[in-house]
Amino acid sequence: AVGRPDEIKGTALVVFVTAGATDALDGLIARRAGQRTSLGAWLDPMADKLLLVTTFVVLTHPAIPLTNHLPLWLTVLVISRDVVIVGVVAIVNLAIGPRTFKPSMWGKMTTAAFIVTSVVVMFFNYLRQTSIVVDIAIWMSLALTLVSSADYFFKLRKLTGE
Repeated sequence: AVGRPDEIKGTALVVFVTAGATDALDGLIARRAGQRTSLGAWLDPMADKLLLVTTFVVLTHPAIPLTNHLPLWLTVLVISRDVVIVGVVAIVNLAIGPRTFKPSMWGKMTTAAFIVTSVVVMFFNYLRQTSIVVDIAIWMSLALTLVSSADYFFKLRKLTGE
């Protein structure tokens, strides 16, 4: 049976927060126990990107009746940034040879901002309220997306010697 919209929004929020918390806990345990693997180092960021991209698309879709939607321009920018980063890493690995790319602090902060923005939007959707907090989270995500994109660009230039 399909639940009431408020129940669905509350369940979505709980599932998203649980997924984020278990992902963080899994990473922490792997680091502390020295159980990091190259496969895990590749799969974990991909899983994070899949979760966040899916969440952003759902929270943007105008046909879904929500009090707060993410703006289309932010979702397009976030997805474009991720596609460019993954594409450039693939090209660099093919052209120069295997390289490992450690996540930057700006990239981690941007991912955290995306998670916070998603939780804030879902929370206020659950409450059926608009809030300046939603707008602040959206603009914070934009700012960090732009800064982290520039950071990746400058690191890539340094790596390729351009």
